Amino acid sequence: MDIDIQFLGAAGSVTGSRYLITAGDFKFLFDCGLFQGLKELRLRNWDTFPIDASTIDAVVISHAHIDHTGYLPKLVREGFKGTVYCTAATADLMKIMLLDAAKLQEEEAAFAFKKGYSKHKEPQPLFTTEDAKLAFTLIHKQEYNQRISIHDRVEIVYRNAGHLLGAAITEVYIKGDREEKKIVFSGDLGRQHDAMLYEPTVITEADVLFIESTYGNKDNPSVDPQTDLARVVNETMRNKGVLLIPAFAVGRTQELLYYLHKLMTAHKIPDVPVYIDSPMAISTTYLFYRYQQLHKVRFNAEEFEDELDTNMLVFVKTADHSKSLNELKGNAIIISSSGMMTGGRILHHLYHRLRKKQDTLLISGYQAEGTRGRNIIEGRTSIRIFGEEVPVNCTVENMTSLSGHADKEELFSWMKNFTHPPAMTFTVHGEGEHLRSYTQAIRDRLKWNVIQPEYLQSISLFKGI
Repeated sequence: MDIDIQFLGAAGSVTGSRYLITAGDFKFLFDCGLFQGLKELRLRNWDTFPIDASTIDAVVISHAHIDHTGYLPKLVREGFKGTVYCTAATADLMKIMLLDAAKLQEEEAAFAFKKGYSKHKEPQPLFTTEDAKLAFTLIHKQEYNQRISIHDRVEIVYRNAGHLLGAAITEVYIKGDREEKKIVFSGDLGRQHDAMLYEPTVITEADVLFIESTYGNKDNPSVDPQTDLARVVNETMRNKGVLLIPAFAVGRTQELLYYLHKLMTAHKIPDVPVYIDSPMAISTTYLFYRYQQLHKVRFNAEEFEDELDTNMLVFVKTADHSKSLNELKGNAIIISSSGMMTGGRILHHLYHRLRKKQDTLLISGYQAEGTRGRNIIEGRTSIRIFGEEVPVNCTVENMTSLSGHADKEELFSWMKNFTHPPAMTFTVHGEGEHLRSYTQAIRDRLKWNVIQPEYLQSISLFKGI
């Protein structure tokens, strides 16, 4: 039996994670994400899928972030009818995130039609709410550390990856006619000293390894972010401004709430309202109670309700409430998604807040090439929102200590647990010169056979096993 792979995304880019594995007559897709960032990448979402979706037997999901799951409703629309495998927490998060993504797609298409800034006469969403709901009917949940069969010759095991509730390192075991091979997908690896999530599971062997590269060539020491966060909040409040934080609704928002609550109760920052303007983030926050075994923060049901009912926290559930935040003059914090500022309610807040000198924009997570966040970090003086160039007059802060991704040394620390080099290691989910340098660093430091794949490239992993 031959085993081949085709790189349908996250090869030379950080987003669009999709890898097609063919093992004999069985085809499965590992991850099914949306491309984000550069326009040339985003346009790939609208292309016809490179292969007939109806020929794919299964999809194996590493975790719920949209760049790993967001294409699933579109794949279903194009004819996929197989099984979708993921952890239970990932399944719950996907239902929240994909419904939110579908609603945003529908709202943005309607808004573009109303405002007339689309080049299409009748702009359409990439996928609809109904497409997302149909995808949910295909989900099969499994727990960590359980070996299950997805085909007569293919079994998978999920291991904790940190990074996000339910995120998994995936071990894939493929039985040939003569021998069994083990393929490991790191997925997105979390930090070794995360405040809320457990560190990634140690893996010691693989015939083939796919290693993420998001921060592959960057050192991002794991330091307590409270000092920087307190400084940013206090400076903004002294300026009588509003602190705007674009944050991933899943993971980053909850971490920010954790630290802001600690700082307020310790009287290190003023007790100002924190508006969570993301329905998805609100729903996700409750999942941290449901899945207490997956994180370090401990509370019982009564304490959890109390935490959500503080003076500090205000859940913004309606569009009208969201719009009313534009009237805030100062002494408030707004956390809204999406984290890369590619869509969602954050765009309306940016439209109003970027212009104001007294306000602060705090960027707290990785920003892919071509995103508004990356452009702002790199010093762009204006950002295009709703077809208009909006000047960046506010203070801009960038905190990397809140990142949910392992940095260069943490990635190497994880890889050094392998007792012998994989026959092939692929660096994926990275971009540009950082990816090239990281790939070379693995060759130099570990003496491994490392391949940096290209988009749509097909590679034979094993022949006649």
